[in-house]
Amino acid sequence: MSTVPAGHIELERAVDSIIVGRRHRQDHGDLAPLVESIRRNGLLQPITITLDGHLICGARRLAALKLLGIKTVNVWVRSGISDRLGQLLAEQDENVLHKPLTQLEAAALYRELKTLLAEDAARRQEATRFQTTADDAEDGGANLAPPQFEQGKARAQAARMVTGRASYTTLERIGRLEDLAADESQPEPVRARAAEEVERIKAGGSVYPSHLRVNAELSLAELNQLAADPAQSVEVRERARVEADAVRAAEQEARAAELEQLAKAALARVKAAKASGEKKPARPALTAVNTGEPVPFPLTAFLATWDDMAEWWTHYDPADVGPALTAEQWARFEETIAGTIAFTDAARAARQDRAEHIA
Repeated sequence: MSTVPAGHIELERAVDSIIVGRRHRQDHGDLAPLVESIRRNGLLQPITITLDGHLICGARRLAALKLLGIKTVNVWVRSGISDRLGQLLAEQDENVLHKPLTQLEAAALYRELKTLLAEDAARRQEATRFQTTADDAEDGGANLAPPQFEQGKARAQAARMVTGRASYTTLERIGRLEDLAADESQPEPVRARAAEEVERIKAGGSVYPSHLRVNAELSLAELNQLAADPAQSVEVRERARVEADAVRAAEQEARAAELEQLAKAALARVKAAKASGEKKPARPALTAVNTGEPVPFPLTAFLATWDDMAEWWTHYDPADVGPALTAEQWARFEETIAGTIAFTDAARAARQDRAEHIA
């Protein structure tokens, strides 16, 4: 049973009294259709504000009201906002120094703000159920759509307000890890692994490897369940046990991405054996770890890796990092940089070559 969001309607709020913080987009796109819709039908969905008058949802609606010269408006006053989100919404000057958000703080604010934006979208959908107006467009569309639709999905809009970027993948992954750590229906190893990875992120670790390690733990949990399930055949249970043991044995040496792929492949083999009635439990060949051959990753993994590393250099002081690394750590760092530069050159050449052929 859903609960009604805490808040109340306030009638005749002065438009000029609503405070718009810097976290809201200043480029509202083409407001003409929205202005005409409000002129013709009135404002179908109230703007959402905090108890102290800071805007939460409805920047385009507010801008359209100002263009129409409307002085007062009904608003939805949302209570129950966390102090930290209230501070975020109240920020006015981008140049004022604020303590940077940690990854966990950003994820918490993103989750809270996403909920508020989703509530606003649901109220707007209810208000416009039987008519199509330009007011609907404020929160519709995809990340690459024109500006007037770009604010659309609650996830992209919340991410942009918290981090300045529309990419929400990393924030969603952190939330998923926190949910798994708190989910009592999950096996204890999964909860423990998720909690461990949350602490790792809290200490400054990268989110993507933590996400992959927890994925591997989920696959292992399913293998363990199959191995212990008396309803399964002896062959399937033994196959699941052997596969799980093999993945565990590779856990210390395999990188996060390799481990996830190994666990995923192991689970797929057991499920295939279960479906086909295969009798012989064969030990899996862990070629990705044993031969030293790199595992090819999909483009989505490449994009996620660079998304996690966006502006990484702004979070460290070279004067601290340089002297602190051991000779081995520094050699690995330089090897990674050299490899990255070589990869970039090759990718750039391939990109230019393709552009020339298309031209």
